[in-house]
Amino acid sequence: MQDDNSDAAVREQCIRLLARREHSRQELRAKLAQRDYDRDVSDRVLDELAGERLLSDERFTEQFVRQRLEAGYGPVKIRADLAERGIGGDLAAPQLDLGDDEWRERCLAAWERRFGAAPGDRQEWGKQARFLANRGFSGDHVTRVLAQVSESDDNTP
Repeated sequence: MQDDNSDAAVREQCIRLLARREHSRQELRAKLAQRDYDRDVSDRVLDELAGERLLSDERFTEQFVRQRLEAGYGPVKIRADLAERGIGGDLAAPQLDLGDDEWRERCLAAWERRFGAAPGDRQEWGKQARFLANRGFSGDHVTRVLAQVSESDDNTP
């Protein structure tokens, strides 16, 4: 157990962590546990920080989704990563509700960044499909994007 388990020590540790980046409540609780802070004290301080809006799962979710979108990840992966951080579907859904066309465009952009050339055979198609699926795009988006790029490649003189 941490030598100084006072509310002030736990709060100071939380503020240091939050100064670097947004954290979910679950992430902060886990980091405090790793540092052997008392759970009751940690929960009390986390409640206070949330009450002061210094800790916000909503703000964390917005920032996390924005960062993952910019990095080229799809909704399946983002939703799973949020769940690992203690963010449920109720907070994730509004941030991930971009519409089918937008997700397909993001899937196409991820494909273009990585490949840029339509798959020439089944093996390459599988490789590209696995990449996009691992990025978190749905099977429907992957299939539609690969069909689109294969079709446009077939129409090139």
